[in-house]
Amino acid sequence: MASGGYRQPSNPAPVSGPGALSKRTDGGGPGNQQPVRVPTGGSYGDATQMQKLQQAAPLAASPGGDMAQPAGPALPPGVDFGAPTQQPDVPVTDGADLGAGAGLEALGLTPQKDDDMQRLVQYLPVLEHMANQPGSSKAARNLVRSLKGMI
Repeated sequence: MASGGYRQPSNPAPVSGPGALSKRTDGGGPGNQQPVRVPTGGSYGDATQMQKLQQAAPLAASPGGDMAQPAGPALPPGVDFGAPTQQPDVPVTDGADLGAGAGLEALGLTPQKDDDMQRLVQYLPVLEHMANQPGSSKAARNLVRSLKGMI
Protein backbone atom coordinates (compact mmCIF):
# COMPACT_ATOMS: atom_id res chain seq x y z
CA MET A 1 0.00 0.00 0.00
CA ALA A 2 1.35 3.43 -0.98
CA SER A 3 1.60 5.88 1.85
CA GLY A 4 3.34 9.18 1.57
CA GLY A 5 4.67 11.07 -1.38
CA TYR A 6 3.21 14.09 -3.11
CA ARG A 7 -0.56 14.39 -3.18
CA GLN A 8 -2.16 16.77 -5.65
CA PRO A 9 -4.43 19.16 -3.70
CA SER A 10 -7.89 19.68 -5.11
CA ASN A 11 -10.00 22.81 -4.80
CA PRO A 12 -9.37 24.82 -2.61
CA ALA A 13 -5.79 25.69 -3.44
CA PRO A 14 -3.28 25.02 -0.64
CA VAL A 15 -1.49 28.42 -0.75
CA SER A 16 -2.10 31.68 -2.57
CA GLY A 17 0.55 33.31 -4.73
CA PRO A 18 1.78 36.90 -4.22
CA GLY A 19 0.16 39.98 -5.76
CA ALA A 20 -1.19 39.47 -9.28
CA LEU A 21 -0.62 35.70 -8.95
CA SER A 22 -2.92 35.39 -5.95
CA LYS A 23 -5.81 32.96 -6.08
CA ARG A 24 -8.63 32.17 -3.71
CA THR A 25 -7.87 29.48 -1.15
CA ASP A 26 -11.36 29.09 0.31
CA GLY A 27 -12.82 27.20 -2.63
CA GLY A 28 -14.97 30.14 -3.64
CA GLY A 29 -15.17 31.17 -7.24
CA PRO A 30 -17.67 32.11 -9.91
CA GLY A 31 -19.20 28.63 -9.95
CA ASN A 32 -19.30 28.27 -6.17
CA GLN A 33 -21.43 31.23 -5.05
CA GLN A 34 -24.96 31.84 -3.94
CA PRO A 35 -27.22 33.21 -6.64
CA VAL A 36 -28.18 36.89 -6.46
CA ARG A 37 -31.60 37.22 -4.82
CA VAL A 38 -33.43 40.52 -5.02
CA PRO A 39 -36.57 41.07 -2.89
CA THR A 40 -39.64 42.57 -4.49
CA GLY A 41 -41.33 45.74 -3.36
CA GLY A 42 -39.63 48.75 -1.83
CA SER A 43 -38.89 52.13 -3.31
CA TYR A 44 -37.89 52.85 -6.88
CA GLY A 45 -34.25 51.82 -7.42
CA ASP A 46 -33.95 49.64 -4.32
CA ALA A 47 -33.87 46.39 -6.30
CA THR A 48 -31.06 47.62 -8.56
CA GLN A 49 -29.04 48.82 -5.60
CA MET A 50 -29.53 45.50 -3.78
CA GLN A 51 -28.48 43.55 -6.89
CA LYS A 52 -25.29 45.62 -7.28
CA LEU A 53 -24.42 45.16 -3.59
CA GLN A 54 -24.82 41.39 -3.83
CA GLN A 55 -22.71 41.21 -6.99
CA ALA A 56 -19.95 43.34 -5.42
CA ALA A 57 -19.56 41.01 -2.43
CA PRO A 58 -20.79 37.53 -3.40
CA LEU A 59 -21.35 34.93 -0.70
CA ALA A 60 -20.04 31.38 -0.86
CA ALA A 61 -22.64 28.74 -1.66
CA SER A 62 -24.45 27.41 1.37
CA PRO A 63 -24.31 23.64 1.87
CA GLY A 64 -27.96 23.35 2.89
CA GLY A 65 -29.58 24.66 -0.27
CA ASP A 66 -32.71 26.73 -0.47
CA MET A 67 -35.74 26.12 1.71
CA ALA A 68 -39.17 27.07 0.46
CA GLN A 69 -40.74 27.23 3.96
CA PRO A 70 -39.02 27.82 7.29
CA ALA A 71 -38.81 24.83 9.58
CA GLY A 72 -41.10 24.61 12.58
CA PRO A 73 -44.80 25.00 13.18
CA ALA A 74 -46.72 27.41 11.00
CA LEU A 75 -48.08 30.48 12.76
CA PRO A 76 -51.79 31.24 12.53
CA PRO A 77 -52.70 34.12 10.26
CA GLY A 78 -52.81 37.48 11.98
CA VAL A 79 -55.57 40.08 11.98
CA ASP A 80 -55.01 43.42 10.27
CA PHE A 81 -54.93 46.45 12.55
CA GLY A 82 -57.93 48.14 10.99
CA ALA A 83 -59.97 44.95 10.53
CA PRO A 84 -63.35 44.64 12.26
CA THR A 85 -63.43 42.70 15.53
CA GLN A 86 -63.73 38.93 15.49
CA GLN A 87 -65.39 38.96 18.94
CA PRO A 88 -68.19 41.55 18.74
CA ASP A 89 -69.81 40.57 22.08
CA VAL A 90 -66.59 40.93 24.13
CA PRO A 91 -65.77 44.44 25.41
CA VAL A 92 -62.32 45.90 24.82
CA THR A 93 -61.73 46.15 28.58
CA ASP A 94 -62.29 42.41 29.13
CA GLY A 95 -59.43 41.14 31.35
CA ALA A 96 -58.73 44.57 32.88
CA ASP A 97 -59.63 45.74 36.38
CA LEU A 98 -61.77 48.59 35.06
CA GLY A 99 -64.54 48.87 32.54
CA ALA A 100 -66.96 46.28 31.23
CA GLY A 101 -66.15 42.58 31.08
CA ALA A 102 -64.30 40.22 33.39
CA GLY A 103 -61.50 41.56 35.61
CA LEU A 104 -57.94 40.33 36.11
CA GLU A 105 -59.23 37.21 37.85
CA ALA A 106 -60.35 35.93 34.44
CA LEU A 107 -56.72 35.77 33.35
CA GLY A 108 -55.77 33.50 36.26
CA LEU A 109 -52.33 35.07 36.59
CA THR A 110 -52.08 35.88 40.29
CA PRO A 111 -54.19 34.95 43.27
CA GLN A 112 -56.43 37.73 44.53
CA LYS A 113 -55.64 39.43 47.84
CA ASP A 114 -57.79 37.81 50.45
CA ASP A 115 -58.44 38.95 54.04
CA ASP A 116 -56.01 36.46 55.63
CA MET A 117 -53.13 37.64 53.47
CA GLN A 118 -53.97 41.27 54.27
CA ARG A 119 -53.76 40.50 57.99
CA LEU A 120 -50.43 38.73 57.58
CA VAL A 121 -48.85 41.88 56.12
CA GLN A 122 -48.63 43.39 59.62
CA TYR A 123 -46.42 40.44 60.66
CA LEU A 124 -44.08 40.88 57.69
CA PRO A 125 -41.00 41.95 59.72
CA VAL A 126 -41.22 38.83 61.91
CA LEU A 127 -41.89 36.53 58.96
CA GLU A 128 -39.03 38.09 56.99
CA HIS A 129 -36.64 37.45 59.90
CA MET A 130 -37.83 33.83 60.03
CA ALA A 131 -37.38 33.37 56.26
CA ASN A 132 -33.82 34.74 56.40
CA GLN A 133 -32.66 32.18 59.00
CA PRO A 134 -30.42 29.30 57.90
CA GLY A 135 -32.48 26.20 57.17
CA SER A 136 -35.65 28.17 56.46
CA SER A 137 -38.08 26.43 54.13
CA LYS A 138 -38.90 27.50 50.59
CA ALA A 139 -42.52 27.88 51.64
CA ALA A 140 -41.56 30.47 54.27
CA ARG A 141 -39.50 32.44 51.74
CA ASN A 142 -42.31 32.25 49.16
CA LEU A 143 -44.83 33.50 51.75
CA VAL A 144 -42.63 36.53 52.47
CA ARG A 145 -42.21 37.20 48.73
CA SER A 146 -45.95 37.08 48.12
CA LEU A 147 -46.61 39.38 51.09
CA LYS A 148 -44.03 41.86 49.80
CA GLY A 149 -45.71 41.71 46.40
CA MET A 150 -48.98 42.85 47.97
CA ILE A 151 -47.50 46.01 49.40
